[in-house]
Amino acid sequence: MTVERATILLAPMEGLLDFVLRDILTRVGGIDRCVSEFIRITDQLLPERVFTRIVPELHNGGRTFAGVPVRAQLLGSDPVCLAENAARLAALGPAGIDLNFGCPANVVNRHGGGAALLNEPETILAIVTAVRRAVPAHMPVSAKMRLGYSDDSRALECALAIADGGADEMVVHARTKAQAYRPPAYWERIGDIRAVVDIPVVANGEIWTVEDAQRCREVSGCDMLMIGRGAVTDPGLGLAIKASMRDPAAASMQAGINWPMLVPLLADFWHIVCTRLDKKSRAGRLKQWLNFLRRRFPEAETAYQALKTINDTDLIDEWLSGLMRERPFMHPCPGSGHTETSRLLNSFVCESV
Repeated sequence: MTVERATILLAPMEGLLDFVLRDILTRVGGIDRCVSEFIRITDQLLPERVFTRIVPELHNGGRTFAGVPVRAQLLGSDPVCLAENAARLAALGPAGIDLNFGCPANVVNRHGGGAALLNEPETILAIVTAVRRAVPAHMPVSAKMRLGYSDDSRALECALAIADGGADEMVVHARTKAQAYRPPAYWERIGDIRAVVDIPVVANGEIWTVEDAQRCREVSGCDMLMIGRGAVTDPGLGLAIKASMRDPAAASMQAGINWPMLVPLLADFWHIVCTRLDKKSRAGRLKQWLNFLRRRFPEAETAYQALKTINDTDLIDEWLSGLMRERPFMHPCPGSGHTETSRLLNSFVCESV
């Protein structure tokens, strides 16, 4: 299997992997496409501003500022209403429309959305069919599903419903709603799904490292992988996976990015958060990301401990400025979306992949 055939997708994660992190993580490289967090559809046609608020990349040709395509995800259970909203969304120019049949949140499932639809493959078929008919033929329609709700007994039915409805691609999170995010992920069941559908299948779930990616590809048979928490924890994971596909020995090297390269990205992340989010949410967003990063970077543990009780944005500004002064070879250009990091990362990508 060659690197040219491999595709790495960045997962949608409500409350975590929003447009801010999509911007930052796609600057690093290794990500071929993103899916937005879900846009919830109930019983009305949403105004355009709702779509652009959740997916501001619609103002940039449906791409992140690094140029990575973003598919916008819809969640709901009414085929007609979903189709009407998909048509309006399509007119705004996303890189595609994605449908959510996997969200495990109880508040979503109680209203018949997300993973709850895995008990109703006939509704899944109706939704995909309606949305496919509502959007232009050239625009991709994809879907993300789990293996089932309480168990995986209807996994193949649901996958066939997605394919028969006209979807161009599906992502399979290799756990049921009942299994939530507890390891392991059952990648072998993705292989079972691949055997019965005739559209591309993307494997998702428990891909934290290069070794996980290699095992997932072997077990599922998928060339295409979706990474979520693994990419938030290690922003260089996509680069490292691609490097290992070309040179398996790179797996032991954990090729990706190091802490000095990550520091300017943290500064850029903070700048975007302070520019785009309300004041009371800012400190929490930075600490949320540091909490993930400390699983991979010892320096992030130190940073998290230093900031965990601080909510004053001025104090966080001072702390980040001090951190940047320790690395004078990288200077962010506030507000531009382009930093000296970009040049260093571009050079790194050429060397690593």
